[in-house]
Amino acid sequence: MPEGPSVRKFQLLASRFVGQVVAKVGGSTRKINVDDLKSLRLQDAQVHGKNLFLAFVSAGCPLGPSTEEPVLQGEAASGTSSPAQVCAPQTHPEEEGLQELQCSRPDVPGGPGSWLRVHFGLFGSIRANEFSRASQANKRGDWKDPTPRLVLHFESGGFLVFYNCRMQWCSSAVADPTSDILSADFHRGRALDALRAPRPVCYTLLDQRYFSGLGNIIKNEILYLAKIHPLTQGSLLAPSDLEHLLDCAIQFSLDWLQSKLRDEGLHFQIYQKEQCPLGHAVMKGTFGPSGGYKRLTWWCPQCQPAALSGVGEPTPVT
Repeated sequence: MPEGPSVRKFQLLASRFVGQVVAKVGGSTRKINVDDLKSLRLQDAQVHGKNLFLAFVSAGCPLGPSTEEPVLQGEAASGTSSPAQVCAPQTHPEEEGLQELQCSRPDVPGGPGSWLRVHFGLFGSIRANEFSRASQANKRGDWKDPTPRLVLHFESGGFLVFYNCRMQWCSSAVADPTSDILSADFHRGRALDALRAPRPVCYTLLDQRYFSGLGNIIKNEILYLAKIHPLTQGSLLAPSDLEHLLDCAIQFSLDWLQSKLRDEGLHFQIYQKEQCPLGHAVMKGTFGPSGGYKRLTWWCPQCQPAALSGVGEPTPVT
């Protein structure tokens, strides 16, 4: 599913239409009544981790004052700001793949507190002023274009198209951005405390309470960059190693976001690779907490040697 950098790009696409009124709607979603969005004005677009939030008000309501836009990691010192905002309901699931909010629907969509939460599935996306086209034939050999979940046509003539996502009305969009790895308000101390726990670091990195927006691709890449075995217990790592791992998480996420904003691809070093950049064979395993969500993990046994207490190298998945 799209990770934090992708969702921030989606937020920037949606922000172009803030202040505009929805003239026509479409889409296949059954989670909401799309007709509720007709004649509403898009008031705001905000992002928190992997969730996009869109605020709608009645067209006759004046635009509210713009909220202060927190800067991204790395921009606070330079004084430059980003158009990406971070303000959304706080989530508490530990697993990256199990994000689910308990949102209460507002009494009247478009009334006070009408926020549409959008959570993207695998290959989920937003397009502005264009539809996604089939890049290959389906299993039946048909070249069928993807079906949008939601299409918002605005009075200006532009439109937004949402693919493979879940939507839900929420009554609140107030949250603490300190868990968002792309926010300048990200709480390093709390994240480091979480990483020090006596559990595999690959589990902790996907805990959205401390690393909102960090997903499986980022997890794999930064563990390789930091030369840490994914099953290493955080309590066995030196403070300097934990600091370096956190720096890798922030910098990689920023680099990935910038490449997306330039419509450029990012070269992965370990994710879904058979060899690491140094030519070593890569191993693959499915790891996750007992009773929790399991994710595919790639690592290089030579670049990321095991540092497990009394446990050998795990068996690779074939």
